[in-house]
Amino acid sequence: MRKPLVAALSALALAGLGAVPAGAATAVAAEPTASTAGKGVDTDTVTSVAHDAVTSTTANLSRVTAPKAQAVDFAGTVSLSNCSGSVVRMPDSEANDPALVMSNGHCLEGGFPEPGEVIVDQPSTRSFGLLNSAGTRVATLRANKIAYATMTDTDVSLYQLTSTYQQIQDSYDIQALELSAARPAAGTDISVVSGYWKRIYSCSVDGFAHRLREGAWTWKDSVRYTSACDTIGGTSGSPVVDDATGKVVAVNNTGNEDGARCTDNNPCEVDESGNITVREGINYGQQTYNIVPCVGLDNKIDLSRPGCTLPKP
Repeated sequence: MRKPLVAALSALALAGLGAVPAGAATAVAAEPTASTAGKGVDTDTVTSVAHDAVTSTTANLSRVTAPKAQAVDFAGTVSLSNCSGSVVRMPDSEANDPALVMSNGHCLEGGFPEPGEVIVDQPSTRSFGLLNSAGTRVATLRANKIAYATMTDTDVSLYQLTSTYQQIQDSYDIQALELSAARPAAGTDISVVSGYWKRIYSCSVDGFAHRLREGAWTWKDSVRYTSACDTIGGTSGSPVVDDATGKVVAVNNTGNEDGARCTDNNPCEVDESGNITVREGINYGQQTYNIVPCVGLDNKIDLSRPGCTLPKP
Protein backbone atom coordinates (compact mmCIF):
# COMPACT_ATOMS: atom_id res chain seq x y z
CA MET A 1 0.00 0.00 0.00
CA ARG A 2 2.88 2.44 -0.06
CA LYS A 3 5.65 2.59 -2.65
CA PRO A 4 5.06 1.12 -6.13
CA LEU A 5 7.08 -2.07 -6.27
CA VAL A 6 8.58 -1.26 -9.65
CA ALA A 7 10.26 1.69 -7.93
CA ALA A 8 11.51 -0.57 -5.17
CA LEU A 9 12.92 -3.02 -7.72
CA SER A 10 14.72 -0.18 -9.45
CA ALA A 11 16.13 0.99 -6.14
CA LEU A 12 17.53 -2.46 -5.43
CA ALA A 13 19.12 -2.64 -8.87
CA LEU A 14 20.74 0.76 -8.35
CA ALA A 15 21.97 -0.40 -4.95
CA GLY A 16 23.91 -3.19 -6.64
CA LEU A 17 21.62 -6.13 -5.97
CA GLY A 18 21.78 -7.13 -9.60
CA ALA A 19 19.75 -6.63 -12.73
CA VAL A 20 16.11 -7.63 -12.78
CA PRO A 21 15.37 -10.31 -15.39
CA ALA A 22 13.17 -9.19 -18.25
CA GLY A 23 9.50 -9.51 -17.31
CA ALA A 24 10.07 -9.66 -13.57
CA ALA A 25 9.50 -5.95 -12.96
CA THR A 26 6.34 -5.81 -15.01
CA ALA A 27 5.06 -8.87 -13.19
CA VAL A 28 4.91 -7.04 -9.88
CA ALA A 29 4.47 -3.44 -11.00
CA ALA A 30 0.73 -3.35 -11.56
CA GLU A 31 -1.32 -1.77 -8.79
CA PRO A 32 -5.06 -1.29 -8.34
CA THR A 33 -6.43 2.13 -9.14
CA ALA A 34 -7.86 2.44 -5.63
CA SER A 35 -6.17 4.85 -3.25
CA THR A 36 -3.31 3.30 -1.35
CA ALA A 37 -1.92 3.45 2.16
CA GLY A 38 0.89 1.35 3.62
CA LYS A 39 3.56 -0.87 2.12
CA GLY A 40 2.14 -3.12 -0.54
CA VAL A 41 -1.05 -4.07 -2.35
CA ASP A 42 -1.36 -7.69 -3.28
CA THR A 43 -2.68 -8.78 -6.67
CA ASP A 44 -2.29 -12.48 -5.78
CA THR A 45 -0.93 -13.83 -9.05
CA VAL A 46 1.59 -16.50 -9.98
CA THR A 47 4.18 -13.71 -10.30
CA SER A 48 5.21 -14.38 -6.70
CA VAL A 49 7.14 -17.38 -8.06
CA ALA A 50 8.90 -15.19 -10.64
CA HIS A 51 9.70 -12.67 -7.95
CA ASP A 52 11.23 -15.37 -5.77
CA ALA A 53 13.68 -16.08 -8.59
CA VAL A 54 14.60 -12.38 -8.73
CA THR A 55 15.20 -12.07 -4.99
CA SER A 56 16.52 -15.50 -4.05
CA THR A 57 20.08 -14.20 -3.73
CA THR A 58 19.22 -11.12 -1.69
CA ALA A 59 18.53 -13.06 1.50
CA ASN A 60 22.18 -13.91 2.04
CA LEU A 61 23.23 -10.40 1.03
CA SER A 62 20.85 -8.81 3.52
CA ARG A 63 22.32 -10.89 6.33
CA VAL A 64 25.86 -9.95 5.31
CA THR A 65 25.07 -6.23 5.11
CA ALA A 66 22.79 -6.08 8.17
CA PRO A 67 23.99 -3.68 10.88
CA LYS A 68 23.94 -6.38 13.55
CA ALA A 69 24.00 -10.17 13.71
CA GLN A 70 20.65 -11.76 12.99
CA ALA A 71 19.18 -14.07 15.59
CA VAL A 72 15.99 -14.18 13.49
CA ASP A 73 15.72 -15.98 10.14
CA PHE A 74 13.11 -16.51 7.41
CA ALA A 75 11.72 -19.87 8.55
CA GLY A 76 7.93 -19.73 8.66
CA THR A 77 7.60 -16.52 6.68
CA VAL A 78 5.74 -16.48 3.39
CA SER A 79 5.82 -14.51 0.16
CA LEU A 80 2.73 -13.18 -1.57
CA SER A 81 2.70 -11.61 -5.04
CA ASN A 82 3.72 -8.21 -3.65
CA CYS A 83 3.23 -8.46 0.12
CA SER A 84 4.80 -10.45 2.94
CA GLY A 85 3.38 -12.65 5.69
CA SER A 86 4.03 -15.53 8.06
CA VAL A 87 2.59 -18.79 9.31
CA VAL A 88 1.55 -18.01 12.88
CA ARG A 89 0.24 -19.88 15.88
CA MET A 90 -1.23 -18.82 19.20
CA PRO A 91 0.38 -19.87 22.49
CA ASP A 92 -2.36 -22.51 22.90
CA SER A 93 -2.59 -23.68 19.29
CA GLU A 94 -2.31 -27.45 18.85
CA ALA A 95 -0.34 -29.41 16.28
CA ASN A 96 -3.45 -30.70 14.52
CA ASP A 97 -5.08 -27.26 14.25
CA PRO A 98 -5.41 -25.76 10.76
CA ALA A 99 -2.49 -23.36 10.36
CA LEU A 100 -2.97 -19.60 10.01
CA VAL A 101 -1.12 -17.14 7.78
CA MET A 102 -0.97 -13.51 8.94
CA SER A 103 -0.52 -10.50 6.68
CA ASN A 104 -2.12 -7.06 6.40
CA GLY A 105 -5.76 -6.27 5.83
CA HIS A 106 -4.65 -4.07 2.95
CA CYS A 107 -3.05 -7.10 1.27
CA LEU A 108 -6.36 -8.90 0.69
CA GLU A 109 -6.91 -10.23 -2.83
CA GLY A 110 -10.23 -8.38 -3.02
CA GLY A 111 -8.82 -4.93 -2.23
CA PHE A 112 -8.83 -2.76 0.86
CA PRO A 113 -11.55 -3.21 3.47
CA GLU A 114 -13.49 0.02 3.96
CA PRO A 115 -13.20 1.90 7.25
CA GLY A 116 -15.39 0.04 9.73
CA GLU A 117 -15.47 -3.13 7.61
CA VAL A 118 -14.60 -6.46 9.22
CA ILE A 119 -14.36 -9.68 7.20
CA VAL A 120 -14.90 -13.04 8.91
CA ASP A 121 -14.96 -16.56 7.42
CA GLN A 122 -14.88 -15.54 3.76
CA PRO A 123 -13.92 -18.31 1.27
CA SER A 124 -10.47 -17.93 -0.27
CA THR A 125 -8.09 -19.99 -2.41
CA ARG A 126 -5.09 -17.73 -1.76
CA SER A 127 -1.63 -19.30 -2.15
CA PHE A 128 1.56 -18.48 -0.24
CA GLY A 129 5.21 -19.33 -0.83
CA LEU A 130 6.64 -20.92 2.33
CA LEU A 131 10.25 -20.01 3.09
CA ASN A 132 12.89 -21.91 5.03
CA SER A 133 15.52 -20.36 7.30
CA ALA A 134 17.72 -19.36 4.35
CA GLY A 135 14.85 -17.59 2.57
CA THR A 136 14.39 -20.32 -0.04
CA ARG A 137 10.86 -21.07 -1.19
CA VAL A 138 10.21 -24.72 -0.30
CA ALA A 139 6.45 -25.10 -0.76
CA THR A 140 3.19 -23.51 -1.78
CA LEU A 141 0.59 -23.33 0.97
CA ARG A 142 -3.09 -22.73 0.22
CA ALA A 143 -5.90 -21.12 2.13
CA ASN A 144 -9.50 -22.20 2.27
CA LYS A 145 -10.79 -19.01 3.87
CA ILE A 146 -10.04 -15.56 5.21
CA ALA A 147 -10.63 -16.21 8.89
CA TYR A 148 -10.43 -12.52 9.83
CA ALA A 149 -9.43 -9.25 8.19
CA THR A 150 -9.86 -5.54 8.80
CA MET A 151 -8.19 -2.16 8.39
CA THR A 152 -10.11 -0.65 11.31
CA ASP A 153 -8.15 -0.08 14.57
CA THR A 154 -5.50 -2.44 13.15
CA ASP A 155 -4.37 -3.64 9.72
CA VAL A 156 -4.38 -7.42 9.72
CA SER A 157 -5.54 -10.47 7.79
CA LEU A 158 -5.57 -14.06 9.03
CA TYR A 159 -5.98 -16.84 6.47
CA GLN A 160 -6.86 -20.39 7.45
CA LEU A 161 -4.80 -22.94 5.50
CA THR A 162 -5.70 -26.37 4.19
CA SER A 163 -2.66 -27.72 6.10
CA THR A 164 -2.20 -28.23 9.82
CA TYR A 165 0.87 -27.13 11.75
CA GLN A 166 1.90 -30.78 12.07
CA GLN A 167 1.64 -31.37 8.33
CA ILE A 168 3.84 -28.36 7.62
CA GLN A 169 6.34 -29.50 10.25
CA ASP A 170 6.43 -33.08 8.94
CA SER A 171 6.72 -32.09 5.28
CA TYR A 172 9.13 -29.15 5.46
CA ASP A 173 10.60 -29.16 9.00
CA ILE A 174 9.33 -25.62 9.51
CA GLN A 175 7.54 -24.39 12.62
CA ALA A 176 5.04 -21.56 12.78
CA LEU A 177 5.97 -18.28 14.44
CA GLU A 178 4.24 -17.79 17.77
CA LEU A 179 2.29 -14.62 18.53
CA SER A 180 3.29 -13.12 21.86
CA ALA A 181 0.43 -12.60 24.30
CA ALA A 182 2.27 -9.63 25.84
CA ARG A 183 2.42 -6.04 24.65
CA PRO A 184 5.97 -5.10 23.55
CA ALA A 185 7.92 -2.42 25.42
CA ALA A 186 9.70 0.62 24.08
CA GLY A 187 13.35 -0.17 23.45
CA THR A 188 12.69 -3.80 22.47
CA ASP A 189 15.07 -5.00 19.75
CA ILE A 190 13.01 -6.21 16.79
CA SER A 191 13.37 -7.67 13.32
CA VAL A 192 10.96 -7.02 10.45
CA VAL A 193 11.19 -10.15 8.28
CA SER A 194 10.03 -9.65 4.69
CA GLY A 195 9.16 -12.83 2.82
CA TYR A 196 8.63 -10.82 -0.35
CA TRP A 197 12.10 -9.24 -0.44
CA LYS A 198 13.87 -12.01 1.50
CA ARG A 199 15.25 -9.25 3.67
CA ILE A 200 15.43 -8.70 7.43
CA TYR A 201 15.35 -5.19 8.88
CA SER A 202 16.79 -4.72 12.38
CA CYS A 203 15.91 -1.87 14.73
CA SER A 204 14.10 -1.18 18.02
CA VAL A 205 10.65 -0.16 19.17
CA ASP A 206 10.95 3.62 19.38
CA GLY A 207 7.55 4.11 20.98
CA PHE A 208 3.83 3.96 20.26
CA ALA A 209 1.34 6.13 18.41
CA HIS A 210 -1.92 6.56 20.34
CA ARG A 211 -3.64 6.82 16.97
CA LEU A 212 -2.06 6.49 13.54
CA ARG A 213 -4.13 8.16 10.82
CA GLU A 214 -3.57 7.51 7.13
CA GLY A 215 -6.13 8.72 4.62
CA ALA A 216 -9.49 7.15 5.50
CA TRP A 217 -8.06 4.70 8.06
CA THR A 218 -7.13 5.05 11.73
CA TRP A 219 -5.13 2.48 13.72
CA LYS A 220 -4.76 2.26 17.49
CA ASP A 221 -1.60 1.94 19.61
CA SER A 222 0.70 1.43 16.64
CA VAL A 223 4.35 0.44 17.05
CA ARG A 224 6.80 3.09 15.84
CA TYR A 225 10.22 1.82 14.74
CA THR A 226 13.57 3.53 15.08
CA SER A 227 14.88 4.78 11.74
CA ALA A 228 17.03 1.71 11.00
CA CYS A 229 13.89 -0.19 9.89
CA ASP A 230 13.57 1.69 6.61
CA THR A 231 11.04 -0.73 5.16
CA ILE A 232 9.87 -0.40 1.54
CA GLY A 233 6.97 -1.45 -0.66
CA GLY A 234 6.42 -5.20 -0.50
CA THR A 235 7.23 -5.46 3.21
CA SER A 236 3.54 -5.07 4.08
CA GLY A 237 2.42 -7.95 6.29
CA SER A 238 5.91 -8.87 7.48
CA PRO A 239 6.04 -10.28 11.02
CA VAL A 240 7.76 -8.03 13.54
CA VAL A 241 9.74 -10.36 15.79
CA ASP A 242 11.07 -9.69 19.28
CA ASP A 243 14.75 -10.62 18.94
CA ALA A 244 15.00 -11.82 22.54
CA THR A 245 12.01 -14.19 22.50
CA GLY A 246 11.60 -15.02 18.81
CA LYS A 247 7.88 -14.26 19.15
CA VAL A 248 5.83 -12.01 16.90
CA VAL A 249 4.77 -8.72 18.49
CA ALA A 250 3.42 -6.80 15.48
CA VAL A 251 2.68 -6.90 11.76
CA ASN A 252 4.46 -4.33 9.58
CA ASN A 253 2.14 -2.06 7.61
CA THR A 254 3.10 1.53 6.77
CA GLY A 255 5.41 4.54 6.93
CA ASN A 256 5.53 8.24 6.15
CA GLU A 257 7.12 8.61 2.72
CA ASP A 258 7.52 12.33 2.09
CA GLY A 259 6.42 14.27 5.16
CA ALA A 260 2.83 14.91 4.14
CA ARG A 261 0.20 15.06 6.89
CA CYS A 262 -2.28 12.19 7.42
CA THR A 263 -2.58 11.34 3.71
CA ASP A 264 -2.35 8.02 1.88
CA ASN A 265 1.25 6.79 2.20
CA ASN A 266 1.95 9.48 4.80
CA PRO A 267 0.46 8.50 8.17
CA CYS A 268 0.48 10.96 11.05
CA GLU A 269 0.43 10.35 14.79
CA VAL A 270 -2.47 11.72 16.83
CA ASP A 271 -2.09 11.90 20.61
CA GLU A 272 -4.79 11.75 23.31
CA SER A 273 -5.34 15.52 23.04
CA GLY A 274 -5.67 15.47 19.27
CA ASN A 275 -2.23 16.92 18.59
CA ILE A 276 -0.73 15.72 15.30
CA THR A 277 2.92 14.75 14.74
CA VAL A 278 4.42 13.92 11.34
CA ARG A 279 7.60 11.84 11.24
CA GLU A 280 8.93 11.74 7.70
CA GLY A 281 10.72 8.50 6.83
CA ILE A 282 9.55 6.67 9.97
CA ASN A 283 7.75 3.33 9.69
CA TYR A 284 5.13 1.52 11.75
CA GLY A 285 3.54 -1.81 12.60
CA GLN A 286 0.31 -2.90 14.26
CA GLN A 287 0.48 -4.83 17.53
CA THR A 288 -0.64 -8.45 17.52
CA TYR A 289 -0.93 -9.43 21.21
CA ASN A 290 -4.62 -8.47 21.00
CA ILE A 291 -5.24 -11.23 18.45
CA VAL A 292 -4.39 -13.99 20.92
CA PRO A 293 -7.55 -13.75 23.12
CA CYS A 294 -9.72 -13.88 19.98
CA VAL A 295 -8.59 -17.33 18.82
CA GLY A 296 -10.26 -20.31 20.44
CA LEU A 297 -10.55 -24.08 20.06
CA ASP A 298 -9.30 -25.49 16.74
CA ASN A 299 -7.73 -22.11 15.92
CA LYS A 300 -11.13 -20.59 15.17
CA ILE A 301 -11.61 -16.85 15.41
CA ASP A 302 -14.13 -16.15 18.18
CA LEU A 303 -14.71 -12.43 18.65
CA SER A 304 -16.98 -13.08 21.65
CA ARG A 305 -14.22 -14.60 23.80
CA PRO A 306 -13.31 -12.83 27.05
CA GLY A 307 -10.59 -10.25 26.49
CA CYS A 308 -11.08 -10.08 22.71
CA THR A 309 -11.00 -6.43 21.60
CA LEU A 310 -10.63 -6.86 17.84
CA PRO A 311 -13.27 -4.97 15.83
CA LYS A 312 -16.41 -6.96 15.12
CA PRO A 313 -18.57 -6.99 11.97
